Amino acid sequence: MQKILYRSHTRGYADHGWLRSYHTFSFADYHNPERMGFGLLRVFNDDVIEPAQGFGMHSHRNMEIVSVPISGELRHEDSMGNRYVIKKNEIQKMSAGSGVMHSEYNNSETEPANFLQIWILAKDMNIEPFYGQKSFEESEKANRLQIVASPDEREGSIWMNQNSFLSLANLDAGMPLEYKMMRPGNGVFAFVISGESEIDGERVGPRDAIGILETETIRITAKEDSEFLFIEVPMK
Repeated sequence: MQKILYRSHTRGYADHGWLRSYHTFSFADYHNPERMGFGLLRVFNDDVIEPAQGFGMHSHRNMEIVSVPISGELRHEDSMGNRYVIKKNEIQKMSAGSGVMHSEYNNSETEPANFLQIWILAKDMNIEPFYGQKSFEESEKANRLQIVASPDEREGSIWMNQNSFLSLANLDAGMPLEYKMMRPGNGVFAFVISGESEIDGERVGPRDAIGILETETIRITAKEDSEFLFIEVPMK
């Protein structure tokens, strides 16, 4: 087993006034040659957008782009004609494929919106762009793994153009969880949204993350009520 710790206080940070963004990996003006990604996971940003502000129309190609709302609501528009609002317990995913334009704005005039922005390199290049959005029951991640994105849409998850799996879990204090690797050779990037826990012997707190590879099983124990996001990706 190999482990890579990403402590919350070591992340890159940018304050644009309308946007406050924490970068686990090199992004925009934050460049750290030791943090260029984890396997095919290239971007992991923890973003807070001020009321009525957001990202204007911009383009992407051949990237799997996932948004995970933590609080507040995002208003999405894209060049495929989609116009939706997403909120907590929903997942948004775009396969940028041959090229797509999109914008993401805070849907509220009064409250900030916090969401996780995830970019994973695509498997098949230049496919027709695809948009997916789905809501998931809060109860289905209570002390268990809830798969929300996968290459085979297992358990009702959103399709991914990559051999990657995104899962959420909420653990009560004292509860254990075993994460079993879903594909040989993959690694798991485990992000603590809230709470204190122990992941394979490492104590982790809010907004800490740990990358784990060369193992079949990961063991988690919540020291207090905790919320997690797991991103399993090919390492090459």
